[in-house]
Amino acid sequence: MYYFLIAQLPYLSYGQNPPISSSEFKKLCGLHLSKKHFALLEQCVYGMPEGIGDFKASDSAFINGWRKRERSLTLALAQLRAARRKSNGSHDSFPVEHWDIEAENQAKTAVSMDNPLEAELFLDKGRWNAIENLQKTTYFGVNAVYAYMLKLLLIERRAAFNTEEGFAEYKALYASIMENAPGVGA
Repeated sequence: MYYFLIAQLPYLSYGQNPPISSSEFKKLCGLHLSKKHFALLEQCVYGMPEGIGDFKASDSAFINGWRKRERSLTLALAQLRAARRKSNGSHDSFPVEHWDIEAENQAKTAVSMDNPLEAELFLDKGRWNAIENLQKTTYFGVNAVYAYMLKLLLIERRAAFNTEEGFAEYKALYASIMENAPGVGA
């Protein structure tokens, strides 16, 4: 149990600014976690660092559950986006034992949204809820540390969103596509 570490952490809530950075949190964890638990903390990330086709179980049921969900979300988004483009991606098949229906449903809803920022925020809120579900009632165990790391990374990600910069980037990208599209503007 990690009472001392967890008791000194600032409370996190979805949508707030990060009270500490993830790098500061990792330094703090380095002082309190066992070597094994600290090594597993490195696996608390978004996306699929091991690749789409691979799923190597860790020594943590919490991290395995998280990675299963992230893998399902990533694959569902890839499949839905490929279907939208009417192309066959390399993500057409996946091992059923690593599939999360809730993540698939969230991906479907996000892909149907017109505003990309709203879609990302929707996905992140789903991630937040999934972290809380995985953590369950473990308040001072290592799963609470892993959940804190993931939540901290999530609010850092959200804080990095800048609507004005994103819209300017979108307009520039759209203009570039339109200039290079055959039969457009000629």
